[in-house]
Amino acid sequence: MSGNRNDTSQFPDPIYKDTVLSALFEGVKAHYAQHMGAINRAHLVMLKDTGILNPEQVRCLAGALKEIDAETDVAALTYTGEHEDYFFFVEAELRRKLGDLGGMLHTARSRNDMDHTLFKLALRERVQVLWQELATLAQALADKAEAEAETLIVAYTHGQPAQPSTFGHYLCAALEVLLRDMARLNLAAEDLDHCPMGAAAITTSGFPIDRQQVSSLLGFEAPLLNSYGCIASVDYVTGLYSALKLVFVHLGRLIQDMAFWSSFEVGQLYVPNAFVQISSIMPQKRNPVPIEHMRHLAAVTAGRCDVMVDTMRNTPFTDMNDSEGEVQQAGYAAFESGSRVLRLLTAFLPACGIDAGRVRRNSDAACITITELADTLVREETLSFRQAHEIAAATARGVLADEKPLAKGFTHFCEAFKSETGRETMLDAETFSLSVSPETFIARRTRPGGPAPEALRDALEIYKGHLADLNAEQARRNARHTQSTELLDAAFAALLET
Repeated sequence: MSGNRNDTSQFPDPIYKDTVLSALFEGVKAHYAQHMGAINRAHLVMLKDTGILNPEQVRCLAGALKEIDAETDVAALTYTGEHEDYFFFVEAELRRKLGDLGGMLHTARSRNDMDHTLFKLALRERVQVLWQELATLAQALADKAEAEAETLIVAYTHGQPAQPSTFGHYLCAALEVLLRDMARLNLAAEDLDHCPMGAAAITTSGFPIDRQQVSSLLGFEAPLLNSYGCIASVDYVTGLYSALKLVFVHLGRLIQDMAFWSSFEVGQLYVPNAFVQISSIMPQKRNPVPIEHMRHLAAVTAGRCDVMVDTMRNTPFTDMNDSEGEVQQAGYAAFESGSRVLRLLTAFLPACGIDAGRVRRNSDAACITITELADTLVREETLSFRQAHEIAAATARGVLADEKPLAKGFTHFCEAFKSETGRETMLDAETFSLSVSPETFIARRTRPGGPAPEALRDALEIYKGHLADLNAEQARRNARHTQSTELLDAAFAALLET
């Protein structure tokens, strides 16, 4: 106990200063300067309109804030221990200029509600940029799918050739997932659009504040209602980064397919020279290294999102540093690496093409149209599918043993048909050959969601409509943010004339 009474140490301890406060100051000062300025201005407008401060007090505070913005080179600020961050720097400058009046700007607010508002503003800005990149990628996928609607590919399951499809059909599957990811991100963006200001430390304030006015001036849709939740709930963080993670988990699977498809053994995806690096020692090797970088960056982005969510695990349901400065700085890195993936993939994928000759050879070598032969037997010979399957399997075994294309296997088919049914087939060689062609296989898959041109065309119209709706919602949100900036600028300018 006596040691506590004789403690003459002063905050901050040098190690705490070096390991925490200096790094925190550097990391947050940029967005603090931008978004804290907006919060200060909006709060001051509200203090004037509610009569909490009188017009002369407000005019002096507004003028001092304007001077501080003009005089301060934020980038040049360094942590000295005098001011913990930009908030305390501004307050100190206000008090230096105005004396005790400088401390009145903080009436009816706290670092708690301010911090969460700052982070939401910073995240909102990053989501807006990333959204545009996602929308550009989605449009590129739709355009490429439309252009490649009839381009044959080998579709793989379990790493093995399975059935023919089209590049357009494959890309539409990826587009569908991306649109769902964008819808999830859109919902997470809605959680960013509710303002914590007015919660103060925990329980709002005894002053007659107008939470809706501050929320509107900062571009939020509405205040976040429960004041305890304003400073304790971090689901805007966990929800956003969970949604963001899924984008890159799912794109990573698409990227991995590109690595597989462009391998020498498969070779159905042609990567143009602009995206190929030649080996320094083996001049015959074409290394599509952007695929590896995208795969790596997608994984890193997903991992950074996991860090954000896992940091919140088992934290108390209250205001705490675990959800504030340093973790937010770490989370911004997910937007940076994610942006690199999206921009590279948007350029890379449309530039690639399908090697038709390799697709044809792989199709023949693996008998990937055999399912349509079985379906044809069910339709034309009125067999059960199990009978048809046995005939198709025996036919495939025969042509694979002879190393012939399936279209050349009519003799094997006739033998298998008679062995299974005890009669001759009604199909002739031409009908058999037609039934096992990739073009026929695709053309007959006309059901909704199938690869036939008309089905794919209908699906693309649906996807384009979904993308337009999502973009329209984001545009409305962006317009509100832009309009609020203009309203805040005008309202603050009017304070200077009070």
